[in-house]
Amino acid sequence: MVADPLRVASGFFARLCGLMGRAGLQPSEGLLLERCDAIHMMFMRFRIDAVFLRTGGEVLRVVEGLRPWLGIAWCPGAASTLELAAGRAALVGVRPGDTLVIEEASAP
Repeated sequence: MVADPLRVASGFFARLCGLMGRAGLQPSEGLLLERCDAIHMMFMRFRIDAVFLRTGGEVLRVVEGLRPWLGIAWCPGAASTLELAAGRAALVGVRPGDTLVIEEASAP
């Protein structure tokens, strides 16, 4: 399990705002930015890991510990970007070449 819960930002405004204004992420929480091959850390207050994914979920690039305000990362060819709490990518062993599968939570 890479991220649980996982929020999805698919609209322009949701992707633009991303995690701005938040104080942090829970250790296993994630945000998937659809149609996104580059991110910035402006107005962010905490470090994150960024996992760039190809259509189909193949991991193209992992950028660990992006710094607030100063960080920027991009990956040509990425279809989406998964933002995770800093250190989460290494903790769960996400590496380029892996394939991540997004499963919808089932109702209790």
